[in-house]
Amino acid sequence: MSFKLGLIVNPVAGLGGSVALKGSDGADTAQKALALGAEPKSNNRTKLALEQLIPFKDSIAIFTVSGEMGERIAGELGFETHVVYHVADETTPQDTEVAAQKLIEQGVDLILFAGGDGTARNICAVVEDKAPVLGVPAGCKIHSGVYAITPKAAGRVVEMLIKGELVTLAEADVMDIDETAFRQGTVKAKRYGEMQVPSEVRFIQSVKNGGKESDELVLADIAAYVISEMDEDQRYIMGSGSTVEAVMEELGLENTLLGVDLVQDHELLGQDLTAAQLLELTQGHQTKLVITLIGGQGHIFGRGNQQLSPELIRQIGKENIIVVATKRKLQALNGRPLIADTGDQALDDELSGYIKVVTGYNDHVMYAVGHQE
Repeated sequence: MSFKLGLIVNPVAGLGGSVALKGSDGADTAQKALALGAEPKSNNRTKLALEQLIPFKDSIAIFTVSGEMGERIAGELGFETHVVYHVADETTPQDTEVAAQKLIEQGVDLILFAGGDGTARNICAVVEDKAPVLGVPAGCKIHSGVYAITPKAAGRVVEMLIKGELVTLAEADVMDIDETAFRQGTVKAKRYGEMQVPSEVRFIQSVKNGGKESDELVLADIAAYVISEMDEDQRYIMGSGSTVEAVMEELGLENTLLGVDLVQDHELLGQDLTAAQLLELTQGHQTKLVITLIGGQGHIFGRGNQQLSPELIRQIGKENIIVVATKRKLQALNGRPLIADTGDQALDDELSGYIKVVTGYNDHVMYAVGHQE
């Protein structure tokens, strides 16, 4: 299973810094910086990040943009590279936005991008919460929280994902300043949105004593978060298992521990439903699926929830699957992927990759999903 890494390099990011232009935003600024002797450095910064991943390049497929926007540097380092968007020699912010959209359509596990706050704004305008992102700092202005501390640190975080380490997803602000005002000595910062960024795992606590009580508190947090995100206009299939049971208990609804239920607007629409009943009750309705994994095994499909048929899963879509689990439960897998064993090989392939797992209140980790060969 290859890690699908999206890569976007802003080749003009940071050009204005060395020649005192305080940025590279604006139609003519990059050309002016080049005329003053500035040298492009964003690809060199990207190289520092990607070099951390060379030992794992057989496990990585890089989806990127032609030429200086990613293809060249990834190819030079020997990575398997797929170009999803072709650009002219002179690139624009619109190229960054189109490239980001193309990467989302490819279903990449992470978008790694090199640039500054202007680049982060372009990425954010398209990506929002559709995919995790991580910035390689290469611009003059790095006020946004979506960037790693250094290019090597960015590579290290991606390495953690590839190795199957638990990596928390955090919401980070995208900030930028008005470069025109900045050149005149005035700093005007503005928040433009937020994106999900992987960071090193922060375990809730060590559990040598009182483990049961600690797990109950974590389950309560998971349940409260899932419920806070529920839309009254959507239907929710509630899978089997004790973690999903905690959500049902928080809703005050009777739960089928070893079966599948359906709820909407905090009301029970059906209990212990069959595959045929689930298809009938969700047809034509916006539906999300809340599931957990089997402890010690890691199965999310194919063990104890065969009611979730391939037809139903396709109808719901991977983007509408909510996986819930404690970090302790994930850690017990010792890096083994979650398993999708739906009985449909093509669907198992589609579900493979990295998925966001709810591990607490507004707390998530990225975790790999594989399937049995």
